[in-house]
Amino acid sequence: QVQLVESGGGLVQAGDSLRLSCAASGRTFSSYTMGWFRQAPGKEREFVTAISWSGGSTYYYADSVKGRFTISRDNAKNTVYLQMNSLQPEDTAVYYCAVDTSGYFSRGRAMTRNAYDYWGQGTQVTVSS
Repeated sequence: QVQLVESGGGLVQAGDSLRLSCAASGRTFSSYTMGWFRQAPGKEREFVTAISWSGGSTYYYADSVKGRFTISRDNAKNTVYLQMNSLQPEDTAVYYCAVDTSGYFSRGRAMTRNAYDYWGQGTQVTVSS
């Protein structure tokens, strides 16, 4: 059974930082793309960022978070992280991690929800002004 469990969400003020974690179990995810999406109330789930299986320097970010958010992964721990700095009220959403087991990695694919096979339950991030 594949499981993704997010943690680290919470209530913060504008300008603060948070680090989200996503722990994967049930399979070794070192060869797969890991992504973060978010969903605000009344809105579609949207792409935030994704990182290739190699970790390295292959990653993509949504324009709205570029320069403020950083994705990283620790394959030994089967964990992906999302460091979020300079948080703004518009970042308020439920954040989901997901894994794409296809082995392919491109910007278009990384940004596509349907490319991901498994999803976590989400963690709430609320940013007050």
